[in-house]
Amino acid sequence: TEEIAMGDNGGAIPQSIPCSLRSSSTIVAHRNFLCSSTKILGMSLRTIWNLKSGVNVGFLWLLRRPISFSSRAAMDMAAKDGELRVFIVAGEVSGDTLGSRLMASLKKLSPYPVHFVGVGGSMMCKLGLKSLFPMEDIAVMGIWELLPHLNKFRLKLKETIEAALLFRPHVVVTVDSKGFSFRLLKQLRARYDEQGLVSPPLFHYVAPSFWAWKGGEARLKGLPEFVDHVLCILPFEDEICRLNGLPATFVGHPVLEDVLELNSVQLCGKDTTENGWIVRGSSEEFRSQYGIPSGATIITLLPGSRLQEVTRMLPIFLKAMKQLKDFFSELTAVVHVAPNQHVEGYISSVVHEWPVSVISIPGGSPKLKYDAFSASRVALFTSGTVAL
Repeated sequence: TEEIAMGDNGGAIPQSIPCSLRSSSTIVAHRNFLCSSTKILGMSLRTIWNLKSGVNVGFLWLLRRPISFSSRAAMDMAAKDGELRVFIVAGEVSGDTLGSRLMASLKKLSPYPVHFVGVGGSMMCKLGLKSLFPMEDIAVMGIWELLPHLNKFRLKLKETIEAALLFRPHVVVTVDSKGFSFRLLKQLRARYDEQGLVSPPLFHYVAPSFWAWKGGEARLKGLPEFVDHVLCILPFEDEICRLNGLPATFVGHPVLEDVLELNSVQLCGKDTTENGWIVRGSSEEFRSQYGIPSGATIITLLPGSRLQEVTRMLPIFLKAMKQLKDFFSELTAVVHVAPNQHVEGYISSVVHEWPVSVISIPGGSPKLKYDAFSASRVALFTSGTVAL
């Protein structure tokens, strides 16, 4: 069940969280970790170094690996080195958001200074990541889009592997982008084995969409060879992963954190209510900020975060706007621009030729996004997480 928030002109825009994502365990986790679902990730990693008695059952898998690795090892190494070294890789905008929140939580939870190296976007870099190269270099969709960039992709993969080995991380985390991430983890594990070195724990954040493909579960069986633990964002994924021999933990969906941040809901020590999960954007504030007349019809456009999908979808959205402009005297298109330098350049180069008024708003601001939703009659979007 979803609550529906009404946009301008009677437009019904779903602006709340499906009940399936609001498990009691997720809500409890928000209470315990300052209302942040991402901090559960920090807790998962923290258990590696924060064990004073016994072994946390959730990390017994570390002890079962053929390579000797104890739950105290990361703590001991971090203590000896005076810092916790995390090698983290994200290959797209959504991963940059997830990665940045994980980084922020780890910095709060770690008893030692945290040093981040890897690949990420602007949000991760703001939190101290030293990105090896622009994240956009590996943000490629599908085999056909990959082929023209295959040599560059291989070079970036090799560069990332060598940087990880040189960095000597205490933990490695890849975020989504399974094409690049799984190749990285597989080859990284092989290099550690070849050199007779103890591999750090290898985490992957966001389970592959095995449920979307016929026979998809079979694809999970080979992952335990190079993935030590998967952090899942959907409540049914962790059990299926475990049934296929892949240790996994459901850590909550990032949309939950958006809602809590937007509404400034303080769950610590209090009971949540259904009203606490409704996103209430401000139509008036958005119109005032961008000087949009009260009588104008606003349509929100979300073409995606990768250049390949944006170049494919934006022309389709343009055709729709050309047809709609004859039915509305004042029509404004609000284009949400993902924080991807290639996407930003492409959108800015084409929208100025559109036959309707266009307002481009930067991605990365949930408040601005939901204010735009509230002011809009309808939204057109590329299939993805934004549908939630």
